[in-house]
Amino acid sequence: MSAAAFKILTGPEWAAFERDGVFRGAPIDLKDGFIHLSTAEQLEETLALHFADQTGLVIAEIDPAPFGDALRWEASRGGQLFPHLYADLPLSAVKVHSRRD
Repeated sequence: MSAAAFKILTGPEWAAFERDGVFRGAPIDLKDGFIHLSTAEQLEETLALHFADQTGLVIAEIDPAPFGDALRWEASRGGQLFPHLYADLPLSAVKVHSRRD
C-alpha cells in the first residue's frame, strides 16, 4: 500500500518535531515500539477515540513510500489495516500539516 498516512501530534510534540527535525514517537508509540499512523479514512475515528477534547493538535500528512519495510500495514482496531512506522519520522517526510483546534 502506498496511500498517504497521517500522524496526529499534540502542540508540544509538533513544536519538538519542528525543533529537532525528527519525531521518535509519542508515549504510546514508544511503549508499543512503532509510530502509530492512520489512513485518511481512519483519521476521524482515531481523533475521536484517542484525542477527544484535545485542542491544538497538528495533523501531519506523510508519504509512506520512502520508508520501505519500516512501514508495515498491520491489523488493529476492528481488523482494519493501520500503517505502523518502525523507524524515526524525519520532518522532511511530512508533505503537509494542518492544525486542528
